[in-house]
Amino acid sequence: MATAQTIDFRRVTLPDPLPLDSGRELMGVQVAYETYGELAADRSNAVLIFHALTGDQFVAGRHPVTGKPGWWERMVGPGKPIDTSRFHVICANVIGSCMGSTGPASLGPDGQPYAMGFPVITIRDMVRAQMRLLDVLGIGTLHAVVGGSMGGMQALSCAANFPERTGRVLAIATTARHSAQNIAFHEVGRQAVMADPDWQGGDYYGGKSPDKGLAVARMAAHITYLSEQGLTEKFGRQLQERDAKSFGFDADFQIESYLRYQGLAFTDRFDANSYLYITRAMDYFDLADEAGDKLADAFAPARETRFCLVSFDTDWLYTTADMREVVHALNAVAAPVSFVELSAPFGHDSFLLDVPALDRVVAGFLG
Repeated sequence: MATAQTIDFRRVTLPDPLPLDSGRELMGVQVAYETYGELAADRSNAVLIFHALTGDQFVAGRHPVTGKPGWWERMVGPGKPIDTSRFHVICANVIGSCMGSTGPASLGPDGQPYAMGFPVITIRDMVRAQMRLLDVLGIGTLHAVVGGSMGGMQALSCAANFPERTGRVLAIATTARHSAQNIAFHEVGRQAVMADPDWQGGDYYGGKSPDKGLAVARMAAHITYLSEQGLTEKFGRQLQERDAKSFGFDADFQIESYLRYQGLAFTDRFDANSYLYITRAMDYFDLADEAGDKLADAFAPARETRFCLVSFDTDWLYTTADMREVVHALNAVAAPVSFVELSAPFGHDSFLLDVPALDRVVAGFLG
């Protein structure tokens, strides 16, 4: 992660302390962000995109760390479903992350990296910080908020907690709470990081990072983003650059090589402590619990907000059944909601990949 620390990110420092759900406050919070497209004179065309767990503010254009296109390049831009010739798109790096916003790698009040002294945060804390960013930018009401996966959690949290800030909510491949299975996968990843000797209780800044543990965590998580159909079609049981099994523990199969590549590539752009904090925030996410154990009550303040919810038939991480629970809760408070399950072979990652039907839904809903 050394490369990210040297970039002059576009960011603001929030003028007031940020209250957290844990009861603590963060002082001098910085929020890194990017914008695309022009803001209308009446400030009515702003669209806030929330990113997923391993995403960041670079939703389009060239990523300054990886050199690759932004994570939603196919969706955001002139003439694209989220049309930057019409909309002013804002995407901020969540607090707790490692692309310029305040997180574990940031310097604390003592001048040293927070490391594990950083307070545990929630999805609502992430959204609260981004609402404060909008205040600094002088944007009161958004045309829409959009997000997939953890970004969808933020979109739903925004609707429940800040309904006055947006007229439309587009939540894709997401859920209103993390299931026991979701938490279990995250715990495997966290334990992989913490079992790496280089983690050193989180105090590895300035030294060797726990890349092996973080790579294993990424490998385990990446499996949940895919579908059995997609894995079979792309890899099957094909061997990797060999004609016969090695009868050893090298990457005999293509899928093994693919996962190892994904794990190692991830360590070049992400901070291990950020991974711990963000996965914990996702595990704590439960909109029903925030509203006294009734999901419909969470959305009662958002009766005037328009919702569009999208799931994918091969997504076993956040299923169509999960999304239907949100639909039922919105119906219970008579909030205007449309819902569609799309067919795609890619599993949870379908929202990031080439699914033309999703393009049509997004463009149509944003209007």
